[in-house]
Amino acid sequence: MTQTSTGTTRTGTTSTAESAAAVVTEFFDRYRSRDVGGMTDLCSINAGFSYVPVEMWGKQRVLRGDGTVGTVGKPLWAGLIASFPDLSNTVHTVTSNDEGDVVVQADIEGTQQGAWGLITPAGKHYSEPHLFILHVGPDLLIDSITGYWDDAGISQQLGHNEVD
Repeated sequence: MTQTSTGTTRTGTTSTAESAAAVVTEFFDRYRSRDVGGMTDLCSINAGFSYVPVEMWGKQRVLRGDGTVGTVGKPLWAGLIASFPDLSNTVHTVTSNDEGDVVVQADIEGTQQGAWGLITPAGKHYSEPHLFILHVGPDLLIDSITGYWDDAGISQQLGHNEVD
């Protein structure tokens, strides 16, 4: 296992684990720069995508955060950036192994300027811990992204306290 974070010493690293960690680190750098095209460039064409807490109710359907990076991830990221133009992340740890598995602990934050799902903009800021599990294939492209966080915590910070 390789674990990196600010001020943490790397021990027992291998080039495969380091390569996977480097790809994912670049992904989060591009996310911080709000470069959705660059984020998707680091993913395989059919990369799996699951943001477990995402569930947005519309008039005729429910949108869930499951699918592929191209069909769900890219539009979701673009929508987040449109609603939270200062969207950013702070990566605390990146842990990887030689099989291409990478776990990231990060805080995601932003100030809402546009509607997001049922949450109307009130100019409020949120910051919430996230856990991401990614897989980097032998071609050094991300082929799977799964994310977890407390969606209710974000809603409360944004002033949306309705319970479905």
